[in-house]
Amino acid sequence: MRDFVHDRKKNLDLVLCTPSGPATSETLAGIAKSYNIDLTPNEQATFEKLPKLARAPVGSVLMALEAKACMTAHQRALPRLYDELNSSHLTVHGASDQAIAVAFTMVNVAGDYLSPDLNKKNKQSDPEWSLHKQPRDAQLAVDKIKQLPRRSRVGDVGYDAISIVVIDMANDGSPVLLVETPPAPPKGDIYNYENMIARLSGIYATRFKDLG
Repeated sequence: MRDFVHDRKKNLDLVLCTPSGPATSETLAGIAKSYNIDLTPNEQATFEKLPKLARAPVGSVLMALEAKACMTAHQRALPRLYDELNSSHLTVHGASDQAIAVAFTMVNVAGDYLSPDLNKKNKQSDPEWSLHKQPRDAQLAVDKIKQLPRRSRVGDVGYDAISIVVIDMANDGSPVLLVETPPAPPKGDIYNYENMIARLSGIYATRFKDLG
């Protein structure tokens, strides 16, 4: 999408918009299948009930989501993580102040992590593990994300909604665990994922209630 105010381009992870040109045959459902996303039967049934969303050139932006993960080297990654997230809401609202800007963030609380960058050749024979001081490192990332500006009304600067999801992932083929204890935001917290979804639903229903 393009920022009208500063005329800069930025790729975002998900943009809901009115199209500026013909839609393609590629749909959200098709993209999910191409990534081999494993859904339970109930999740698949829910997914199929959603409106058909097709890929199209971005016209008027309704909602835009930026997704970022902090998996390893937490402290070193924080400045870039913050800058990339902060530039996203500025780009979204530079395109349309009415648009809903959303940040989905994921933080890894695993003590040991098998980094793809460090193990491009020797992952099987001689893996190089990244060691973390947990939960300190994850907490640093969570605290940095919480510094992002938030807004409660059109005209202010910041994200309309932010979620922080904490996982335990060694990246060695073992199961990935969803962490719901600290430093993960508890239920009811403004950064909790369910709270983010509820907030988005309410904002969208009121801000774009006249859309057919």
